[in-house]
Amino acid sequence: MGLHKILKWAALALAVIGAIFAILLISGNEGMIDNMLYISYVVLALILVIVLIYVVKGLLSGNVKKTLISIGLFLAIVLVSYFASSGTDLDLEPFISKGQDVSEASSKNVGAGLYTFYVLAIVAIGTMAFSGVKKIMK
Repeated sequence: MGLHKILKWAALALAVIGAIFAILLISGNEGMIDNMLYISYVVLALILVIVLIYVVKGLLSGNVKKTLISIGLFLAIVLVSYFASSGTDLDLEPFISKGQDVSEASSKNVGAGLYTFYVLAIVAIGTMAFSGVKKIMK
């Protein structure tokens, strides 16, 4: 039996179990909320394991050097964005006045995420524009 068939039957079984729990939840059985959360955790764990298996399988069958270079460049962008973030990128007053626990470190993480997003968006847009111009030139 191939991996595809096993995964198909596992997905079907989880769908049936989820449908049963959803019907019980809709019928007013509030004790089923915990069971639905457990099913969600199991499905999430299965998805993560399957994704990791296929990622490793793809890495080993493809060009590992290019993949490692791409991962290294991504990590370099994240590190540069983290060090470029000042920690004052997020105005903390509205959060503190509402009683939320926000620190300068979390503000630095938010700023680093924003800078990473900006850099990656610019790279993606530039790559698409370059590809389009190159295609037009041909």
